[in-house]
Amino acid sequence: MNSNYNPDVLACLANLSNDEVFTPPKLVNEILDLLPQKIWSDKNVTFLEPVCKSGVFLREIAKRLMIGLVLVIPDKQKRINHILKNQLFGIAITELTSLLSRRSVYCTKSANGKYSVTDAFDNPKGNILFGRIEHTWVNGKCKLCGASQEVYERSNDLETHAYQFIHTEKPEEIFNMKFDVILGNPPYQLNDKGGTGSSAIPLYNLFIQQAKKLEPRYLSMIIPARWYAGGKGLDNFRNEMLLDNKIRKIFDYPISSDCFPGVSIKGGVCYFLWDKDMPGLCEVTTIRGNSISKMKRPLREKGCEIFIRYNEAIAIYRKVKSQKEDSIIGQISPRKPFGFASTFKSYKSEPFAACIKIYANKEVGYLKRKSVPQNQHRIDQYKIYISTAYGAGEDFPHQIINKPFIGKPGTCCTETYIVFGPYPSKIIAKNVISYIQTKFFRFFVLFKKNTQNAARGVYSLVPTQNFHEPWTDKKLYKKYGLTKNEIDFIESMIRPMELENE
Repeated sequence: MNSNYNPDVLACLANLSNDEVFTPPKLVNEILDLLPQKIWSDKNVTFLEPVCKSGVFLREIAKRLMIGLVLVIPDKQKRINHILKNQLFGIAITELTSLLSRRSVYCTKSANGKYSVTDAFDNPKGNILFGRIEHTWVNGKCKLCGASQEVYERSNDLETHAYQFIHTEKPEEIFNMKFDVILGNPPYQLNDKGGTGSSAIPLYNLFIQQAKKLEPRYLSMIIPARWYAGGKGLDNFRNEMLLDNKIRKIFDYPISSDCFPGVSIKGGVCYFLWDKDMPGLCEVTTIRGNSISKMKRPLREKGCEIFIRYNEAIAIYRKVKSQKEDSIIGQISPRKPFGFASTFKSYKSEPFAACIKIYANKEVGYLKRKSVPQNQHRIDQYKIYISTAYGAGEDFPHQIINKPFIGKPGTCCTETYIVFGPYPSKIIAKNVISYIQTKFFRFFVLFKKNTQNAARGVYSLVPTQNFHEPWTDKKLYKKYGLTKNEIDFIESMIRPMELENE
């Protein structure tokens, strides 16, 4: 090993969690490269990182300004003082990260310390703030971030995770100034129940919405990509983003480890550039392993309520959409198709007289017909069952959804499954399964399925077919006039689904 090798400590930090991820310096510089070159030689441009963890964004910005302003402010110490006092500002997410960030930017945990690179401050915080903030509880939830009072009402020796930037209705009052550039890597989500069966509420959307209130010239953040098609409580945020023609660039990583080595974030991650004064089409760059695709396009395709992440899929979507066919979602049950939760266990393990079969979570049981709380009329019809959870699909080709199977008359299920149908005959049901088995069908499911969840909504973009006949990919590719390149892309994304014999 080279004895002169001196690694960047910020490239070696272990992540706090998959929800609070340290940003590698290399990635920070790729994000900074999105900004116009001229800002690095402008001594009046102000920068805010409202989610400081390591201070890496501010540190890398300072390095660029030190070079860009060398002719504007030739004296090195005066240049350092000006940049750190007048141009760089941060808000840390914890007291520990405030110390780490000051160490990265000022070279000491105290901005006015003996070893600080600047003598412009008369206080230890400098321009990197941290204040312990409490949640504002209303009916057991924080009205500003949605945190659970049961989980996050804590003693003073524990972090509240009430992040300062989003726990104010007037973010402009934190520094009492405007910012030209706001950027960072916000906390992604917050556990809202704790314990077994916990769930999480997204937070990154709140940081973006709060940043826009400050009306910066540029905004850039790196966030999970789940907002494209799903995410708890993200419908309004997704609509805002897709209708915002100021988002001029998106860099999309379907496989999160391509962006954050060693980090697994279901659905991948993305970062974007929002430009207040230059609205227009968005340049979408998708990076998947060694494959890079780039295309200028609207974020929202006509007739589509989500963001279609793969550029190669746009022409395919448009061809299929032009047929103006109904969605197959009209044939799919909502949650709890027969009224049973996935935790339902009140059934017997062996059949008995006049019983019906129930498909439960990894089990098959038997119960009385009259104990089914809803949709009893579907019990004696043919239907198709598919589990509502299957792998998130970061590695391609992928199966996307679990294998379907026919539900014969005399069966029902818990909400572990969704139900297609009912259908008048076994032949029709088998033809539907032949369609589900195609790569074409599952490719259109992929548009909306970017996590393990495969509930009813992920099928909304799949067109229905005439199920008096079976379907194959070859028939579907011909029906919609797909080119060889389009077919090859589908084939590269979806693997064959081998079904058991009936």
